[in-house]
Amino acid sequence: MRIFKEEQRFTQLWLIMLILISMLVPVGIVLGTYFKNPNSFSVLELTIILLVVLLASSIIFLFKLNTRIDEKGVHYQFFPFHLKYKVISWADIKEAHVRNYDPIGEYGGWGIRGGILWNKSKGKAINVSGDIGIQLKLKNGKKLLIGTQQKAEAESVLNTYQAKINN
Repeated sequence: MRIFKEEQRFTQLWLIMLILISMLVPVGIVLGTYFKNPNSFSVLELTIILLVVLLASSIIFLFKLNTRIDEKGVHYQFFPFHLKYKVISWADIKEAHVRNYDPIGEYGGWGIRGGILWNKSKGKAINVSGDIGIQLKLKNGKKLLIGTQQKAEAESVLNTYQAKINN
């Protein structure tokens, strides 16, 4: 029995820089207002405002994509949207392989993407970064792509379970 496990988070440098830069504007406005007129709000209000900006800007770092492939099937969880693993059993999978894809062109970016608002023929994607994914074609006609940073390991484990897909 072979098992593939992977945990991914939003840790790209460009994303961290974008968030930091976008935090500067509201923090600059609040601090500028406070220093021009300290009576505009209390120290407690200033602290609460700055904490809210910090929390709102950093919430994306709580998100994580967990993937597991084992003898039962493909399991995935995109926390905080999925509190428990979603399981796709081998009996429900028509085809599974690892492929390169265009996150923006095919699905509109990263996160939980696709479906109703994007190219429906591509199905849904759940990804955090990169351009490599585990492509699942289900027997009910739906498609799901789960992003991965471990191409070789994912391919190897999927090859192990190909017999379960073909049954």
